[in-house]
Amino acid sequence: MSSATGGEALALQLRHEGVRDVFGIPGVQLDAATDGLWQVRDDVRFVTARNEQSVTHMADGYARISGRPGVALVVPGPGALNALTGLATAYACGSPVLLIAAQIPSHAIGAGHGLLHELPDQTGLLRRLTAWSALADRPEAVAPLLAEAFARLRARPARPVALEVPQDVLDARGQIELVDPVAPDAPPAPDPVDLAVAAEVLRSARTPLIWAGGGAIGAATEVRRLAERLQAPVVMSTGGLGVLPSRHPLAMTPLHARAFVRHVDAVLVVGSRFIDRRAMPRFPAPDARFVYLNTDPVAFGPPRRPGVALHADAAVGLRALLAECDVAGGRPSRAAEVAAVRDWAGTQLRHIEPQLGWVSALRAALAPDAVLVTDLTQVGYVLPLAYPVSRPGELITPGYQGTLGYALPTAIGAALARPGSRVVVLSGDGGLGYALAELGTLARLNADVTVVVMADGRFGNVHRAQRQRFGRSLGTRLANPDFVRLADAFGVPAVRVRDPEGLSAALRESAATPGPALIEVPVGEMPHPWHLLIDAVAPPVPVAPSPLDGPTAPGVDNATARPAQ
Repeated sequence: MSSATGGEALALQLRHEGVRDVFGIPGVQLDAATDGLWQVRDDVRFVTARNEQSVTHMADGYARISGRPGVALVVPGPGALNALTGLATAYACGSPVLLIAAQIPSHAIGAGHGLLHELPDQTGLLRRLTAWSALADRPEAVAPLLAEAFARLRARPARPVALEVPQDVLDARGQIELVDPVAPDAPPAPDPVDLAVAAEVLRSARTPLIWAGGGAIGAATEVRRLAERLQAPVVMSTGGLGVLPSRHPLAMTPLHARAFVRHVDAVLVVGSRFIDRRAMPRFPAPDARFVYLNTDPVAFGPPRRPGVALHADAAVGLRALLAECDVAGGRPSRAAEVAAVRDWAGTQLRHIEPQLGWVSALRAALAPDAVLVTDLTQVGYVLPLAYPVSRPGELITPGYQGTLGYALPTAIGAALARPGSRVVVLSGDGGLGYALAELGTLARLNADVTVVVMADGRFGNVHRAQRQRFGRSLGTRLANPDFVRLADAFGVPAVRVRDPEGLSAALRESAATPGPALIEVPVGEMPHPWHLLIDAVAPPVPVAPSPLDGPTAPGVDNATARPAQ
């Protein structure tokens, strides 16, 4: 126990927890905290962004690539409000992000005096976007509360947490004792009775399917072993991409699942909300049975079909299912069926040009250890269906938040988490406009990030949707800078290319040169891909029938199969 300020306690406990990077923007309410971080600067790097929204996005990207919590530090009021967008994205994606927000002096919280950066209820705002939040009321409370915050971050399901520290608490001195990192509770195991029922569902199924979401990321080995034992194709949601390598004989996207799903008689849903109709095809077979494996009980109820609920960690639950799912004589291989479905999906994707050409150019140019962070772009929407992924973390998206403009700051955090690997941003000109100032951060850090901006002078997706629905558009046109000259002004090397071959060449060149780069790609309007993402949307071209729907479909009881609804 020693005398220290609350700001020093904050910095010392962060170092004690193994934190190596803190993303933030300094300010007067944080002076004691940033001075504390200065004292541990040899062990903890402070990364300054240009907007608090970028701060939490950087922490999110850092967490998703490193597997360690991402830490963000902001002033109260507008700083905390700006940070909420990144916090909401982290919540949607199950990313362990700690937001440390300063507060106005303790005696004035809630008084409405109109002090600098005062909000009516900052605490309430943070509580609604986190799994846990707390406020330190004295310097001695800072270290224990940080230790609890990190314990929460290591628990499942992963969610962001927040800690508020008032300015006077950061400034004051107290007798500080650091707290050793707290190990999380043992991951939950499934109830034996429910496990037995779930195992019977899977053992007795003729055509089982595994649906893997982001919660299955840490259980890739177990997913593969169970899938191969049951010969169950694995459909990976956007959050679950990489749980099984895309080229594995049983790997599927939701588009593939659309051709397979009417023949499925049992579905094991692992670590997924299993609720988003943009990705989840309909399961019309009335006798299909469901098993839901998740650490979040919310993932068991309506509007999902009733099923067996296994409240357990994904890896623990899958290992238990493996022990119960010995299949006598083994199962016949489903590789031929999956291959047929992939060929079918390829014919559908070929109608999505020029997007498919740009996606192919990206995949051809990026090294196996590269990370692709996609914003909401005309090309980006196609990536989860057409971009092969070998392992988790190769493709990062904003999840169901659909956060426009998050890609560049998220990529900066990812690059700092994995030095030596190339991180590529795929953004539209509309999305990149949210974070243009971070080109300066990119240049200052000399991070290995290549920014690809697809520039059409519009919010392209919105423009197309308005025109298709109403025959006109409003508010979609943009006045852009010359992105090549702008990047050069920030000290970031830049080029302009006009075709997929040029993009591949520019990406390879940027990967061969350490540091940042920008590639501008002028594009025009592109056809919508929604019929491939949402099966209720009318396609611009007819969708071919499933290759498994014929009278001799392997392993399928065609007498009971019903047409898709």
